[in-house]
Amino acid sequence: MSLGRSAFGRLPEGTRLDRGWIESHIPHAGRMCLLDEVLSFDPVHIRCRATSHRSPENPLRAHGRLGAACGVEYAAQAMAVHGAIMAHTAGTTARAGLLTSVRNLVLRVTRLDDLEADLIASAERLAGDEDGTLYEFTLASGGRELVSGRAGIVFGTHPLARATLNRGSR
Repeated sequence: MSLGRSAFGRLPEGTRLDRGWIESHIPHAGRMCLLDEVLSFDPVHIRCRATSHRSPENPLRAHGRLGAACGVEYAAQAMAVHGAIMAHTAGTTARAGLLTSVRNLVLRVTRLDDLEADLIASAERLAGDEDGTLYEFTLASGGRELVSGRAGIVFGTHPLARATLNRGSR
């Protein structure tokens, strides 16, 4: 998918928001980058497609399966991509963020690896400021909602994020 002009900013003409773009704009790389492409976005919403749930090499697999709770990571990566797109269109760099809470989590299936259809990770930004943001998310496949909830993200400027990020750099 090629996305150019938008009502809130501009991506360079012909920019493809595919796996290559995603990997170069979020901290997840290699097999840990779970998303294949951005399907749509605006200042509040994002929808991404993924096929990695079917891969036997998926790094989130445990005991030969990919549990439904791993859907939170798919959604979190969609949120990171949303932040990266918003920063990119504003001419800045996305801030480091940490997933600090998941609320109202609903798992409608027990596993993801047995699904034949692609996964669609969707997120809606509900609120936010310089310290963090709140998203509502869903993970769906074949038109069926599989996982949903709300996620809190804190940015590197927040004391909790600074302490955690500094600990990781030792």
